[in-house]
Amino acid sequence: MGVDVVSFGCRLNAYEAEVIRREAEGAGLCDTIVINSCAVTNEAVAQVRQSIRKLKRERPDARIIVTGCAAQTQAREFADMAEVDRVVGNDDKMRAAAWRDARNAFDLGTDEKIAVSDIMAVKEMAPHLLDGFATGLPRVFVQVQNGCDHRCTFCIIPFGRGNSRSVPMGAVVEQVRTLVDRGHAEIVLTGVDLTSYGADLPGTPRLGTLTKQILRHVPELKRLRISSIDSIEADCDLLDAIAGDARLMPHLHLSLQAGDDLILKRMKRRHSREQAIAFCAQLHDLRPDIALGADLIAGFPTETDEMFSRSLDLVEECGLTFLHVFPYSPRPGTPAAQMPQVASAVIKERAKRLRIVGEAALRRRLQSEIGHTREVLIESDHQGRTEHYLPVVVAGERPGSVIALKIGGHDGERLTV
Repeated sequence: MGVDVVSFGCRLNAYEAEVIRREAEGAGLCDTIVINSCAVTNEAVAQVRQSIRKLKRERPDARIIVTGCAAQTQAREFADMAEVDRVVGNDDKMRAAAWRDARNAFDLGTDEKIAVSDIMAVKEMAPHLLDGFATGLPRVFVQVQNGCDHRCTFCIIPFGRGNSRSVPMGAVVEQVRTLVDRGHAEIVLTGVDLTSYGADLPGTPRLGTLTKQILRHVPELKRLRISSIDSIEADCDLLDAIAGDARLMPHLHLSLQAGDDLILKRMKRRHSREQAIAFCAQLHDLRPDIALGADLIAGFPTETDEMFSRSLDLVEECGLTFLHVFPYSPRPGTPAAQMPQVASAVIKERAKRLRIVGEAALRRRLQSEIGHTREVLIESDHQGRTEHYLPVVVAGERPGSVIALKIGGHDGERLTV
């Protein structure tokens, strides 16, 4: 058997899984399971540990290697698990040498399990062109940035990913062109803190500059999509591209986190409630049909009912369609973990209320789509996605194609034709 990669957490991990598989198999590893972990919450780490135990029971002869954000921040914890054979750092996992070292360690029977370098010492980022993407796969991700220079008080991710670093623009454009030539209809730009793109590059280009370069130099590209951004760092070129190029999809996911100014300050966020609402209004003015999503945290330390109500209100005031709700989870080593905590039952109840509001917002958007004709990217033999990332029930269409479909209804979660 070869190398199986099990990824948790963000889209970036899903992209990196392909690099991991390629490099690990290239190093000669076989009958190996690589766990690409997430550290965003305590629950995410617990899920990783449970999966390791389950996979070892199912495949007792397979070697298990743990990498990803949780491996970077909690290497010893995973190395102490009897089921784990090796722990590989989050930057190391993208390098062929780390997997050759793992193979050599297994061959020699080396006792040391941990191979985790200092993530904060990493200053550059190399592009990874993935030959393993199947031709015609509808949507593929291109990693243009990694790491984060900000220190939100609730977030452990900078210590798992390191400081912000960017792939040079020319390399990104070339990778996009290659993927389009292979038949991929939609490209998604991804990173940990996308709107910090370019600050470490000569000339300090911005995300908007990169976006315009891709659209200009790859005219054959059908659809370009941008994943999660920090609204306070959105630049004029990005807004101009949103307003002026139909190939840039009318869908953005925003890192808002909360709707109360004091909570935002305690989170060490760099925007206010008023700025978040104004930015969303600007997006709706520039692209009236745009669909907006947002990350929101329920039950951040010191959050009162009144403060939480402002997060609930933000869904309507910002015109949000998609919500990614996080029940607050204290991460060891973060400042928020030392603040007065909200009771777990209250956190759970607030998260539930946010999800209910989010589900209602999605249903309203689905209802508003009825009668419109949308360009739908066919993902599989039963589902596609509109320009706005709304799922559509389809049948009998060729995956990878983009077709115009008139929306006839919805089932509360997906559009129907």
